Amino acid sequence: MREGPDFTAIASLIGDPARANMLTALMSGKALTAGELAVEAGVSAQTASSHLHKLQDAGLLKLQKQGRHRYYSLSGDNVAQTLEALMGLAAGLGHMRTRTGPRDQALRTARVCYNHLAGDLGVQMFSAMRRQGHFEFCDTGLDLSEAGQRFVAALGISAQAMPRSKAPMCRECLDWSVRQSHLAGRLGRAMLARFETLGWARRVPDTRIVQFSDRGLSEFNALF
Repeated sequence: MREGPDFTAIASLIGDPARANMLTALMSGKALTAGELAVEAGVSAQTASSHLHKLQDAGLLKLQKQGRHRYYSLSGDNVAQTLEALMGLAAGLGHMRTRTGPRDQALRTARVCYNHLAGDLGVQMFSAMRRQGHFEFCDTGLDLSEAGQRFVAALGISAQAMPRSKAPMCRECLDWSVRQSHLAGRLGRAMLARFETLGWARRVPDTRIVQFSDRGLSEFNALF
């Protein structure tokens, strides 16, 4: 490439099937060990270690050490956003995995996109909040309007008390299965955490699926 950032090295790293499986597994927002990621990628521990070093060196992963254990996670929201966008591009062009199963519809209904709610319900929530005037445009993109601040406060979320972060308060994230936007950013993270605290939803272990209870879905639909 003659001009601009050189994205070919990163594209090559993401394009390897084993590494792509590792990155997809980390879209759950959880930190995983090299052994767990080797299972996700279907490769040996030695091969997984080589892949992880390459992804870490490229800045796509970060490593945390706790005692004898080493945990890998995505290095930030921008990596998750890029992966979700690539999934949307692949889905739009018909490049879908041939293996199907009962989890497919559950993933499309509600799933974790790194740390926020995605899928049909994530898009439903974001669309409803926009219709209800809970967002306003600002220099950085989207922010909560006064009505939005009152709305999330009634839900039990204090925008002022959110942890400081480089991530924006509100950000659109293109959903790969619906191909419309869902809510990301610090607010998206806080909303999903609040649904879990209220007992409306839970994350299905070892998957990206978010499962709503009957009561939780009823409360969710009443709000959105």
